[in-house]
Amino acid sequence: MAEMTVTRSRVEDFVAQKTLALAGASRGGKKFGNALLKELIGKGYTVHVVHPEAAEIDGAPCVPTLDALPEAVGGLVLAVKPAATEKLVREAHAAGIPRIWIQKGAESPDAVAYCRENGVDAVHGECLLMFADPVQSVHAFHRWLWKIFGKLPE
Repeated sequence: MAEMTVTRSRVEDFVAQKTLALAGASRGGKKFGNALLKELIGKGYTVHVVHPEAAEIDGAPCVPTLDALPEAVGGLVLAVKPAATEKLVREAHAAGIPRIWIQKGAESPDAVAYCRENGVDAVHGECLLMFADPVQSVHAFHRWLWKIFGKLPE
C-alpha cells in the first residue's frame, strides 16, 4: 500500500481551518491535549472539545461525541491513545469531517491506513503547534531546527 505523504499543502490547508474539534484534553489539565486547547484558542481558533464525560475543560464546553458538535468543523485534532485514534478517525469520516490531524503519540498504523484507504485528508507525524501561526517559544525553535535539517513537509 502507498504511504500517506504529509505535504506542506496538506499542513497549510489544515491550519487554515479556524473551527476545529479536539479530542484528548483531560479534566485534570495535565495532558498535551490541554496545551493544544489553550494554544489554539490563544491563536484565534474556535475549538470544540470532544470528551465522553466532561461538561467543560479549561473553560471550554465539551460535547460527548463528534455527532454532538454544535457546528461543522474544518478538522479534528487527535491527541488521544492510538486505540482511541482508530475509533475516532472512523467516526470523523462517518460524520463528514474532512481533515484530521493525528498528533504525535496518537498515531496508529491502522488509523493512518484507514485515512489513506478512505480518502480522508490526514496529517500525522507532525506537531500542530509547529505550524499553527503564530508559532512561538519552543515550537518556533523546533520548527527552525526541522527547517535547517530538511525535516519539514515539502
